[in-house]
Amino acid sequence: MQEKTCCFIGHRTIDATEELKRKLTETIEKLITEEKVDTFLFGSKSEFNTLCLELVTAIKEKYPVIKRIYIRAEYPVIDESYKEYLLKFYEESYFPEKLIGAGKAVYIERNLEMVDKSRFCVFYYNCNKTPSARKSGTKFALDYAEKQNKKVLLFN
Repeated sequence: MQEKTCCFIGHRTIDATEELKRKLTETIEKLITEEKVDTFLFGSKSEFNTLCLELVTAIKEKYPVIKRIYIRAEYPVIDESYKEYLLKFYEESYFPEKLIGAGKAVYIERNLEMVDKSRFCVFYYNCNKTPSARKSGTKFALDYAEKQNKKVLLFN
């Protein structure tokens, strides 16, 4: 799975310019056509995730073989109605077992799971948006991806 997988991780709020959308679309298409990526992992709680899901969904019309997978950081067990709702946007969703009991670190742990499952990691990171009191979750995941020798594609 890892060789053909890409995750998206970024800040809760972003400046979603037309230029950013264009560059992300080009990057996603290159990943599909040149690197043979066929699986994209998404989290939640960020405008960057939402934007990337929209772009991948639009590109999916041209490349219907690609899969969108939502990695939940909430709701280890979901009922059929929520599952049906998620499957309107994604081909699959799961809750990583290692997140059980993660407490406040659940989103950090979820992001690390996404990095672990991916060869390519697309980040939206802007040091000016980083909280002053602590290291941002995005920065933590970015540092982790670099240490794991992932192919990091950085937008800011």
